[in-house]
Amino acid sequence: MTEEVLNMSNPLIPLAGDHLSFSRRRFVQGVAAGGALLGLGLHAVPTRAEQLQARMGPKVLSGTRFDLTYSPVKVNFTGKERFATAINGSVPAPILRWKEGDTVTLKVTNHLAEDTSIHWHGIILPSEQDGVPHVSNGFTGIRPGESFTYRFQVQQSGTYWYHSHSGFQEQTGAYGAIVIDPKEPEPFTYDRDYVVMLSDWSDEEPSRIYAKLKKLSDYYNRRERTLSDALADIDKMGWEGFLNARQMWNEMRMSDRDISDVTGYTYTFLMNGVAPADGWLGLFKRGEKVRLRFVNGSAMTFFDVRIPGLKMTVVAADGQYIEPVTVDEFRMGVAETYDVIVEPSDDRAYTIFAQAIDRSGYARGTLTPDPALSAEVPEMDPAPILGHMDMGMDMGMMGHGMHGMDHGGMKMDHDMSGMQHGGMKMDHDMSGMQHGGMKMDHDMSGMQHGGMKMDHDMSGMQHGGMKMDHGMQHGGMKQRLPMGSGPAGYGSKRPVVHAPTEYGPHIDMRADGARYRLDDPGIGLRNNGRRVLTYADLRNLGKTPDPREPGREIDLHLTGNMARYMWSINGVKYADAEPIQMKYGERLRINLINDTMMNHPIHLHGMWSDLETGDPDHIPRKHTVIVQPGARISYLVTADAMGGWAYHCHLLYHMAGMFRKVIVS
Repeated sequence: MTEEVLNMSNPLIPLAGDHLSFSRRRFVQGVAAGGALLGLGLHAVPTRAEQLQARMGPKVLSGTRFDLTYSPVKVNFTGKERFATAINGSVPAPILRWKEGDTVTLKVTNHLAEDTSIHWHGIILPSEQDGVPHVSNGFTGIRPGESFTYRFQVQQSGTYWYHSHSGFQEQTGAYGAIVIDPKEPEPFTYDRDYVVMLSDWSDEEPSRIYAKLKKLSDYYNRRERTLSDALADIDKMGWEGFLNARQMWNEMRMSDRDISDVTGYTYTFLMNGVAPADGWLGLFKRGEKVRLRFVNGSAMTFFDVRIPGLKMTVVAADGQYIEPVTVDEFRMGVAETYDVIVEPSDDRAYTIFAQAIDRSGYARGTLTPDPALSAEVPEMDPAPILGHMDMGMDMGMMGHGMHGMDHGGMKMDHDMSGMQHGGMKMDHDMSGMQHGGMKMDHDMSGMQHGGMKMDHDMSGMQHGGMKMDHGMQHGGMKQRLPMGSGPAGYGSKRPVVHAPTEYGPHIDMRADGARYRLDDPGIGLRNNGRRVLTYADLRNLGKTPDPREPGREIDLHLTGNMARYMWSINGVKYADAEPIQMKYGERLRINLINDTMMNHPIHLHGMWSDLETGDPDHIPRKHTVIVQPGARISYLVTADAMGGWAYHCHLLYHMAGMFRKVIVS
C-alpha cells in the first residue's frame, strides 16, 4: 500500500476498497443508450421513448431548496454492469439551476459505505461551504448515513459544476452541472439552452487504475514507439540521427508519446452520460440560436471540441462573459467551462465532436431538427507527439530550422551546423536565434553541446554539464535571466529559478526555457487548418474589477517524476508542504511554471484567477487555468475570501501530490 493511500488527512486520496472491483475490458464505443438506464428505474428492455429520453441528458432541478442523495447505482456504459457513485440516482447528477442573488439550501444525504462531500466548483462562497474535507473551515466530510446542509448566497451567474471531493468518487460518477441565471439581461441572445457535460468512465476500480500508474506510468499508453516508427526515423534521419535522438529521450527517461496518463484503453468518453455508440441528442429548429454550455467534468481527460459545419461563438469562459470570439475548435482542460452560441442554418444534423487530447477516443452528440437524422462522425486527428518546446527547451527545435527563434533575448546570427545538443546533432542554420539579449556574430560550427567542444568563449554556459550565466539550463542550475518573460500585460518578468527542493529522484525534468505561450493552441492543435481558441483570445467583457498592481508574487513550479508517477509543487508533495499564506485584501500574482511534459489544469478554490493575457483593462476571470507542458503562465488573485482553501491540479490522479492548502487571514 502506498504512502498516499495511507495518508488519510488528504481529502483527495481514496480509501482502500472504496469501489467495487471492475473488469478492465470494455467496448471502445460504449453501448446504446438503453444500456445506461439501470440507475433510472426503467425497464430492463427500455422502450424507444425511454431510450430517446436517456439520450437527452440528465434532468434539471430548479429553485432554492434541493435534496441531493448519494447512493451506489448500477449503470452500463460498456456492455457490463458496474456500480457508479450516483447523485439522485443518475450519472451525471441532475443539473442544478439557480438564480443570481438567491440564497440556496442544499441538503446532501450519504447512503454510501464511505464518507463523501460536494464541492461547488467555481462558486464564490464562504470557506465552510466549499466542501473539501479537512481543508474547508470546519468541514470533515459527510459520514455514511448522515446529512450535511450547505447554505450560501449565489453571487454570480453563468455555467459551473459540482462534484465529490472525497476519494475517487468523481471518477465513478459524482459530478453534475450548475446553471446560474443572471439578474440582469445577458449581452447576447439565444433560443435554446443546453448543457454539454463531458466525462470519462472506466469499468475499472479507480484505486486499481492509480495502483497501475504507480507501478507503470505508461500502462494505459498503447501508442508508444514501435519498430515501424524506428524504421521511419532511420529512413528520415539516418542511423546516427536516430540513435542520437533516442539516446536523448532515453537519458531523460521520457517518451514523446506521453500525452495522457489514462486513455481510451480503459475509458469510455461520455457526453451528458451517453456513450459514443448513440451520443447525446439536442434538438433545434432551423435558424435558431443555440447556446451550448460545455463543462469538462472528466477525471483525467482534456477534450478538443468542434462541430463540423458550424462556427462556434465563444461568449463565456468559466462562467464569466468574454468579448465574443468565433472559432472552429477549442480545447477544454479538466474542470473548465465554455459557453458557445451556434446558428444552424440548414435542416440537417450536426455532430458535436469532442476528441480526447491523445486521440484514443471521443465523446459525441448530435444537434438535429429531427431525432431520426444523424450526422457523419469525423475521423480523429493524428495522435500528437511531444516536441522540445513542450519540454521547455529553447534550443530544442531540432530538425526544423531555427531561424528567428527567440531564446531569452540573445541574438545569434551565426551558423551552428554541427552543434550537438545532449547527443543530438543539429545540422541546420540557427541564424536569427535570440538568446538572452546578446548578439553573437561568430561561427559556432563545430560546437558540441553536451560533450562539449567550443571554439569561442562562452564562459559560464552549461547545458547538461556546462555552466551558463545567460540563463539557460537543463539539468543543473539557476537561471539568471527571465527566460520566457512575455510582453507587457503577460505577467511576471522575474527569471525562472529552480528551488533546491526541485532536485532529486522525485523530479525527472525542469523546464529551463519555460515561456508564456498564451497564443499557442497546444499540442495536436497547431496548424491544423482550423481556427482554434487560445487564452490570448480571452478578454473580459467588462473592466478588470481590481486594477491594482500586485504587491507580491508567488512562484509555483508544477513538478513530478513521470516514471515513478510522483507529482508535487516546487518538488514538495502535499503531505510535506506548508500552506500558502495570503493576507486578506491583498492583490498578488501567482506564476505557474510547468516543469513537466503534461498539461495541468490548476484550480484555486474560493477566489478568481485573473489571467494575464496582455490587456490589463479586460483581464478574463477563470477558476481553472491550463498550464501547457514546458510553459509558464501568470494570474492575479485578490485574497478576498477568509479561511482555508484547496489549490491543486484537477487531474484526479495527480492531486495526491500536486496540491496545496491556501490560508487567507
